[in-house]
Amino acid sequence: MTATPSFAEGCAPVGIGWRHPHYAELLERQPALDFLEVHSENFFAPGGAALAVLEQGRAHYPISLHGVGLSLGSAVGLDPWHLDRLAWLVERIDPVRVSDHASFARAPYGGSADASTVHASDLLPLPFTDEALSVLCTHVQQVQDRLKRRFMVENLSAYLSWCEPAGAQVWEEPAFLAALAQRTGCALLVDVNNIYVNALNARLRGALEDPLTACRRWLDAIPAACVGELHLAGHCEVDDVHGHIVIDDHGSRVAEPVWSLYRYALERFGPVPTLIEWDTDVPALDVLLAEAQRARAIGVPSATPAQVSA
Repeated sequence: MTATPSFAEGCAPVGIGWRHPHYAELLERQPALDFLEVHSENFFAPGGAALAVLEQGRAHYPISLHGVGLSLGSAVGLDPWHLDRLAWLVERIDPVRVSDHASFARAPYGGSADASTVHASDLLPLPFTDEALSVLCTHVQQVQDRLKRRFMVENLSAYLSWCEPAGAQVWEEPAFLAALAQRTGCALLVDVNNIYVNALNARLRGALEDPLTACRRWLDAIPAACVGELHLAGHCEVDDVHGHIVIDDHGSRVAEPVWSLYRYALERFGPVPTLIEWDTDVPALDVLLAEAQRARAIGVPSATPAQVSA
């Protein structure tokens, strides 16, 4: 591996999401980055050009595998084929981190025990109930046992919520995720932009709490030892005949309030590996590198992380 670390000791490592438009240019220029992150499912084929490119990147940079299709919260169970392909890719690439989302996408179609399975092709939010937590823990442990390594689970940007039966115990999202980490030993991938998007949408639905205050309270509730990576991305507002909503579209620069929350997160969690995500309207590589450089500058140690009891 020939890439030179971009940070001095004690600074937060920074990487970018490596997407198809930048495959060739990044390999040619080999900019100073601490890691690259790719979507696992794009490399499940046992050969071909995509896998060849990933292996070239792996020769120069550590690779973080970030998935979108495990459907960890689905009561129907994990897809054995999907887990098999992920295990194969992990063995071949030996990534520094492997992750997916606290979400579901798969469900039985037809209403019977032997029904086929339908896939929503989206990251749908979980109800924060004991039952959902039990399902999520079972599947995360199953993934870790298969991969023989610690797994990371990301918080979601959610555009709908569940109406729970009267009297049901419902967790706050940070406590739900902290319990997941405690029970399974997994790490948490904290997406700072997702937290802010959810807080903005809560304000649009009538929440009185200031969004930044709500986000800092969310971050305060996560034990520092559980956090394995941070994500930063852009978002957009949509205001049309269907209503007004904020969407985590990964299609622009990181917003100033999210940079502010990133500083707060580093003070809470210490020099955690940080990713710049950009998946739609992908700009020139230099734009991503400039965002990474800004994260790098913020990640220079200036404060002692808060001590959080287990």
